[in-house]
Amino acid sequence: MDTKTHNAPSESDTEQTLRQWNHERDETYARMRANGGGPGLASPSMVAGKTGLETMRGMLTGELPYAHIAETLDFMLVQVGPGRAVFQSTPQRKHYNPLGSVHGGWYATLLDSAVGCAIHTTIPAGRGYTTAELSINIVRAAFDTSGPLRAIGTVIHCGRQLATAEGRIVGPDGKLYAHATTTCLVFELPKQAA
Repeated sequence: MDTKTHNAPSESDTEQTLRQWNHERDETYARMRANGGGPGLASPSMVAGKTGLETMRGMLTGELPYAHIAETLDFMLVQVGPGRAVFQSTPQRKHYNPLGSVHGGWYATLLDSAVGCAIHTTIPAGRGYTTAELSINIVRAAFDTSGPLRAIGTVIHCGRQLATAEGRIVGPDGKLYAHATTTCLVFELPKQAA
């Protein structure tokens, strides 16, 4: 049993984290736009020979297009690294369900993006992946007053045919809003014609 005492972050810690998150988001957005980045579809020739991590870094710098769904639901990639991907979004009224809180599909899309892209960072050149299963648990309602939230995906295992990852949506105060696990199929991409 863990006997460590968990101390909630202070208000100043939360404010500092929020400032850091927003600064990172603004810098990332500016860098993407400066390099001509925006939503779109990467052609096979744009990603040929690139590992998943190289592809994800290309999206983060604006050298490659990012998914249209990111603009539809107002979220963006803010960090990638080996086995890890982080997206940031601020819930808005347009994300609400008829009951007056953020729709479960918003959580699911953010988490699917975070866990899937975390897996993408581990995929070698010439291979692809697709979500086979996504399981989410929403533990706290989000509202348009919740402020920025982050979906953080981390790889658990990446094999030749299957990959698994877990993800969490958290606030700058460390509060958990939702968590998820995924299983993705990993496969060989079709060879390009010369």
